[in-house]
Amino acid sequence: MNNKEFLTVKELADILGISRIAVFNKIKKGQIKAEKMGRNFIIFKKDIPEILSDDLTDKIKKEIGKGVAKVIREYGDTLKMLGNE
Repeated sequence: MNNKEFLTVKELADILGISRIAVFNKIKKGQIKAEKMGRNFIIFKKDIPEILSDDLTDKIKKEIGKGVAKVIREYGDTLKMLGNE
């Protein structure tokens, strides 16, 4: 990403790994906040974290939770010692 404050639909599509049409559909459904600028839409960079968090499905969230639980179970004592340093 460069220094501008917004992304084009194509740039966001590349980041999300989906097509431009899919991004347009998400904008149309209100799943992605975008502003109309002329004939094009722009997506502000400040909204990217929210967009990315919305793409996490419950299945992915559950897998992440299992991974975190496993790390804590296996390395909990080590993590506690590191936290005390």
